[in-house]
Amino acid sequence: MTASQIVELLDDEGPLTGAELMDQTQREALALWRACRTSAEIRYELVGRRYLRLDRTIDGWARLSPSIRREFLTYTVFGAPGQEAAISERVKKLSRDGDRISRAKSYLARDAMASVLAELGMGHPLAAKVAFIIAGDVTYGMAHAVPRPESSTGQMVRGSDLDVIAVAEDDFPAETLEQLDTAIYRKKHYLLVSPSHHEEIDYVVKRVAQVRKQLRFDTFEHCVASKILYEGEMLCGSREVFDTVKMLVQKSGVPGKLAELELQAADARAAAEEYLLSSAAERSAAKHFNHFYSRDEHDEIY
Repeated sequence: MTASQIVELLDDEGPLTGAELMDQTQREALALWRACRTSAEIRYELVGRRYLRLDRTIDGWARLSPSIRREFLTYTVFGAPGQEAAISERVKKLSRDGDRISRAKSYLARDAMASVLAELGMGHPLAAKVAFIIAGDVTYGMAHAVPRPESSTGQMVRGSDLDVIAVAEDDFPAETLEQLDTAIYRKKHYLLVSPSHHEEIDYVVKRVAQVRKQLRFDTFEHCVASKILYEGEMLCGSREVFDTVKMLVQKSGVPGKLAELELQAADARAAAEEYLLSSAAERSAAKHFNHFYSRDEHDEIY
């Protein structure tokens, strides 16, 4: 299918996302993305924003999320000349949908963690010693509900996962902390298999002492943990513990380090797009391909 044929399709169907274009044309994602992006006739507009993701497969670990492919499929609206207003309206709707999905997932995570506390009977003072934090796509208003397989079981889940971090004070009882971990795992399993949910929680339980260690930002795992603590938002539990975590993040210098990595990631993304849109990519798309189709849109949260 040529670019002019794509324009003809867009004229007939109106503005379409990349995923809708794939359904209509039955073309492979990379070839279709290149056709759309190299045509002077095809108009497009992005939904949401790009943000830093840490990925072991990338030199320097820094890339932008969504990946080029995910951005094309879910977060780009294409149209023909004269459809600019309709494209913008579709983008606004998709942006509202992203906000709505993000809020719904955040509320679900909050309710799930609150139910864990209730299940364990963790009233004051123990409940005042642990904070539940959410991070990931939800905090950027970029959560989506596109079905995907959960990595360990293959169970289909509804889009973006829920990255939850439980941070307890250092004197939190060890036995109770283990009970908390077990209870969250049970809730994770329930939300995964429940027909009314099919949501994935990716979680970690840690103490403030571990937060201090991770904020050294000296290994890949520590960098991932630091980034998540930096972007994380309060779900439930102790506001005092949450504020302590945020204070430690600021004092560590992590925000500046992440800003540098985001600039590095933006440069790498620009280079990858330039290469993949060039004639050289027709011979081999292997170079920079990990920016187009990452092995996963998330990594462990540590």
